[in-house]
Amino acid sequence: MPSETNPLNVLFLCTHNSARSILAEAMLNHLGKGRFKAFSAGSSPRENQQPNPIALETLRHAGLSIDGLSSKSWDVFAQPDAPKMDLIITVCDNAAGEVCPYWPGQPATAHWGYTDPSEVQGGDAQKREAFVQTLHLIRKRLEIFVNLPATSLSRLSIEKTARNLAQD
Repeated sequence: MPSETNPLNVLFLCTHNSARSILAEAMLNHLGKGRFKAFSAGSSPRENQQPNPIALETLRHAGLSIDGLSSKSWDVFAQPDAPKMDLIITVCDNAAGEVCPYWPGQPATAHWGYTDPSEVQGGDAQKREAFVQTLHLIRKRLEIFVNLPATSLSRLSIEKTARNLAQD
């Protein structure tokens, strides 16, 4: 069960680790208040890829820290010296269907699919609105998650709890 001295480590996965997974990492680190530690990665981030600038702008406008956010491969978290994950959540349909690396400790897994805001066609206003809406959807689900009773976050029930949240 998470505590400030022993937070629940959550890894958000997406294909490029530039939008949805970045938004989820920042939001959970904000809402989790030390009980949760969020990370993000991608199955195939592009070389020298950085988080989507509109994602970072959206986070800043929402009052969330963007310190330390970067696009990286999920291979980083499969290394022996990587933080041990308790829960891995895919946030895009592509990453959900890919063969994941072996995760030390066999963490619980869940899929929370969100439409990719970086794929929205139109002008800057439409693109910004898509990122705001995606962040809003992520926030709604994470607010429920971080406020669950500790018994719902035990090792035996965390996967079921996270998967049930995807149904909302």
